[in-house]
Amino acid sequence: MREYVIRGGTPLSGSVTISGAKNAAVAILPATLLVNGTCRIENVPDISDVRLLLEILDSMGAEIRRLSPNTVEVCCEHVRDSEASDTLVRRIRASYYLIGAQLGRFGHARVALPGGCNFGARPIDQHIKGFEAIGAEVELQNGFVCARASENGLTGGRVNLDVVSVGATMNIMIGAVLAGGTTIIENAAKEPHIVDLANFLNAMGAKVSGAGTDVIKVRGVKALRGGCYSIIPDQIEAGTYMAAVTAVGGNILIQNVIPKHMDCISAKLREMGAKVTEYDDSIRVQCTGELRRANVKTLPYPGFPTDMQPQIAVCMSLARGTSIITESIYDTRFGYCAELNRMGACIKVDTKTAVITGVERLAGCTVHACDLRAGAAMVIAGLAAEGTTRVEEIEYIERGYEDIIGKLRGLGADIRRIERPDAPPKAASAG
Repeated sequence: MREYVIRGGTPLSGSVTISGAKNAAVAILPATLLVNGTCRIENVPDISDVRLLLEILDSMGAEIRRLSPNTVEVCCEHVRDSEASDTLVRRIRASYYLIGAQLGRFGHARVALPGGCNFGARPIDQHIKGFEAIGAEVELQNGFVCARASENGLTGGRVNLDVVSVGATMNIMIGAVLAGGTTIIENAAKEPHIVDLANFLNAMGAKVSGAGTDVIKVRGVKALRGGCYSIIPDQIEAGTYMAAVTAVGGNILIQNVIPKHMDCISAKLREMGAKVTEYDDSIRVQCTGELRRANVKTLPYPGFPTDMQPQIAVCMSLARGTSIITESIYDTRFGYCAELNRMGACIKVDTKTAVITGVERLAGCTVHACDLRAGAAMVIAGLAAEGTTRVEEIEYIERGYEDIIGKLRGLGADIRRIERPDAPPKAASAG
């Protein structure tokens, strides 16, 4: 069993460089299936989710070359018209982008329902609604999503999403790129990684407009060509380090970020007492005083991201007064609260609301990561706590954070990764 061992209480200092955006990379890589030619993709995060997707593409016949840890060439010209491995697909949530990619390239897809972090149901009904709008017939059969274009192929259509869905917005974009006519996605999500996917597709010859607004238009083209593209920095990784220095204290420079993407996070941390200074492509966060209470409601971008609520909950646990988090995206994402309470936090959860009464200190103990972002929160809590914290089930964390140990140690943290020989290895969960 692998785990992190953290000795807390040391303020963070120095600089950290943010990796490419996980949520962009896991959509862009499946989208390479649509391209005739070689895609050179730079600033690819070296994380387990990316390695798994490359393994899936390789198993389908893609030619993949790792030019460096963060640069990869993918050529899908000779990919077979075959199903992706069920075993691999079920280990990663983002595998659902293979549905749109295979449907767009081959006119049909059969993909196993993906796995996911355990914080509530994340249905794909909006994905299906979009595929049907562009002329596909979609069925769920024995744990598989089966989609097939009509005899005339995929055609442009209009879809008004019932809820703002990042995954559905991106999947419909991927599926519609090679469809005939124009596809209009209304009530589209606006997250930075949606814009990044659109920019990637356009760099390969697609005609996508409106990404970043609530109406996206995809004008179908006959083919995509190869090219070079660099993925944007990861908003959530940057926010995690911002929350870490806010909770632990110190002064760090976060490099390779787009400050505009961080506005909602920066504003909330300033409200809590951190000093946040923005530069062209970096942000400095300083926190030396007592934290103040704050309220957060998670919302689609540009609102406060659901992927940051566990991390800011740690800051709130150490702030003076009572803070409230309202979760509006997922049904149950407060599983980590019981772990924080074991460390001395005072959090009461009622369905989609967490009431957090600040405490003077947290105490180290053994906790587990119940999902990717909850795992990041456990690491932050361990850095802020007195004594030693052991974080188990770190496979979740390594799905989305490149070299988190090396980056934190570079900031002065006392953290290491160990193997526990007294317990059998646990299979990695996915999301």
